[in-house]
Amino acid sequence: MAMSSESDHVDSQNETLEKVTSLCKRRGFIFPSAEIYGGFRSTYDYGPLGAQMLRNVKQEWWRSIVQLRDDVVGLDAAILGPPAVWAASGHLETFTDPLVDCKSCNERWREDKIDGVCPKCGSTDFTEARAFNLMFKTQAGPVEGEGATAYLRPETAQGTFTNFANVMTTSRKKPPFGIAQIGKSFRNEITPGNFVFRTREFEQMELEFFVPPADSATWYDYWVEARYEWYLRLGIPEADLRKNVAAPEDLAHYSLGTTDLEYRFPWGFDELEGVANRGDYDLSAHARASGEKLDYFDQSTGEAYTPHVIEPAAGATRAMMAFLLAAYAEDSVGGEVRALLRLHWRLAPIQVAVLPLSKKPEIEGPAREVLALLQQDFLCDFDATQSIGKRYRRQDEVGTPWCVTVDFDTLEDGCVTLRDRDSMEQVRIAIADLRVELKRRCDAA
Repeated sequence: MAMSSESDHVDSQNETLEKVTSLCKRRGFIFPSAEIYGGFRSTYDYGPLGAQMLRNVKQEWWRSIVQLRDDVVGLDAAILGPPAVWAASGHLETFTDPLVDCKSCNERWREDKIDGVCPKCGSTDFTEARAFNLMFKTQAGPVEGEGATAYLRPETAQGTFTNFANVMTTSRKKPPFGIAQIGKSFRNEITPGNFVFRTREFEQMELEFFVPPADSATWYDYWVEARYEWYLRLGIPEADLRKNVAAPEDLAHYSLGTTDLEYRFPWGFDELEGVANRGDYDLSAHARASGEKLDYFDQSTGEAYTPHVIEPAAGATRAMMAFLLAAYAEDSVGGEVRALLRLHWRLAPIQVAVLPLSKKPEIEGPAREVLALLQQDFLCDFDATQSIGKRYRRQDEVGTPWCVTVDFDTLEDGCVTLRDRDSMEQVRIAIADLRVELKRRCDAA
């Protein structure tokens, strides 16, 4: 029996990416931005299902990082920031990529991503590399050219560091404790691409966890494992997730250690999240630049110290893309191909679909009552169009874990048919027991 080659795997993965991209457009997950005007490179709009799924990804991160812990609090800092912040953090000087132009076709590329050959025309004739700062620069003020220079943040972290003292004082926390933040960031990428993997506008989920310096290595190991397990729990196969520990020579200048959590995308393993031990670089840099104290006085020892920072930094949009790719599957039902998303119920944009077997008032009325009952606890859809088989397929394709069918027998026995997405098993259950049964299934997932 012939063994499949690596190229066969890549072809299969590329085909999956194409199918998922098509599904996202067709079913309302992700649209090219401003498509009626020809689009705008590397920007995307999240449709009804995509907006909900992205919210679910962020909510699940927030739930695990903030809601289920007593040592992490939240923050929502401003997107615009003054140059002083970015000078202190090093972004004005060092947040750059090497930019080259192909002399044959005039395309611009990141030098470290093209392996000496132009991806567009194959030429090896490039201009000299020059530094390109990735931050978006703007003016804050009513008159163009007279306002103060400002920057759109390239990461959410700096707003956390500048608010460290405020949060520590008002929340009455002491190290070890964390500050979590979800929000938009902006990077003027030279070569965005691979669908929503690399875009100029994206959302980050970042935690800055402040610890005593002597404990930083222990907490660094803790957060690497905790974040790895989070992806596994939500459906990323272990074979497609790895920890890539950065070699000492590859570490950022501030890092005492960095581990990237990488997913096997169609083009190979690439970063989902970075977990870094940033030492005391950030708080010390902002303390020097601002003249404000950003340390912690430990009353038990009578000493003050600048906490070290462990930073798990994840991309919400990248995570959503990975969850979609990992969930996509095909099987055969009645001789026909069934496409489905095996999404974890916490991530699914629709968790339960209520499907009346008929549009007749005597069926649709009770179905609406079932919908109202379930909406208290679940993200629901109501679909009364086309045959029940087509509706099942439609819900399978968008990842709905459970469908509830209301039929004419419901009027007699007070029961509905509960269908499972993955097994397609159907069971008859009393409406009075429906919420409890669905919650039981959620707990078991």
